[in-house]
Amino acid sequence: MSAIDFGQVLTAMITPFNSSGEVDYAAVEKLAHYLINNGTDTLVVCGTTGESPTLTWQEEFELFKIVKQAAQGRAKVIAGTGSNSTSEAIEATQKAAHLGLDGSLQVVPYYNKPPQAGLYNHFMAIAKSSPDLPIILYNVPGRTSCNLEPETIAQLAELDNIVAVKDATGNLDTAGQIRSLTPANFAIYSGDDSLTLPLLAVGAKGVVSVASHLVGKQMQEMISAFKQGQVKQATEMHLRLLPLFKALFYVTNPIPLKTALNLLGLDSGEVRSPLVKGSAELAEKLKPVLESLQLSLAAI
Repeated sequence: MSAIDFGQVLTAMITPFNSSGEVDYAAVEKLAHYLINNGTDTLVVCGTTGESPTLTWQEEFELFKIVKQAAQGRAKVIAGTGSNSTSEAIEATQKAAHLGLDGSLQVVPYYNKPPQAGLYNHFMAIAKSSPDLPIILYNVPGRTSCNLEPETIAQLAELDNIVAVKDATGNLDTAGQIRSLTPANFAIYSGDDSLTLPLLAVGAKGVVSVASHLVGKQMQEMISAFKQGQVKQATEMHLRLLPLFKALFYVTNPIPLKTALNLLGLDSGEVRSPLVKGSAELAEKLKPVLESLQLSLAAI
């Protein structure tokens, strides 16, 4: 498979819900346009930030179609079609491929905790079922209780359409090991906004970002500055954005992000149970962080 460029800033989109708890597809379309116009190279739909555990497959496929139509070639669209059931992931991924999306995000199977051989077989089967669809592995052991080891990632990188990994281990050594074991065209993306700059230093390409809902252009500038050798400038930007990166994880993602977006006037709706609406206390903690970056209703 020829190399595909998903860019530097991939935004893990929230899923807006209306007051009845249903997906607000009009708000989804509005959000997609906003993100594309504000620094996002690729939209990642139905990942963790999109509350994928509480979405039905029917809702997810509708979201894929809505976002693809909104993007209209201005940004790439990646579908979160992972599952802890291999057959289910294969079916969802094949449907995403049929919709003409640009790639698939495949989370490490959660809860059933397969060994490395099982993980390899799982991802290999998905990749072979949709050979023309680029796949990004998603390693987030803090949520799945299962770690995809660098050696297994390197084996999977030998498959033609497994092209990248979203590394949300929080471990710089892990990213360095992956970089040393995989070919140069295998992309590493930080799964944590606050580790974007450190991971760039060990060979990452960019980030699958939560904060880019709010500071997408700044994230682009920071990454580009680092790659152009302007390390001091990139570090200054990182330190300026760091309080926001941390604030968006005061409680479980995406509760703080949706609270922040609503504070700034971009209606993101509420979260679905078992998550809970951001508290008044959370909103008060977020306000000074948003103000320090001069984020406002006008900016949105």
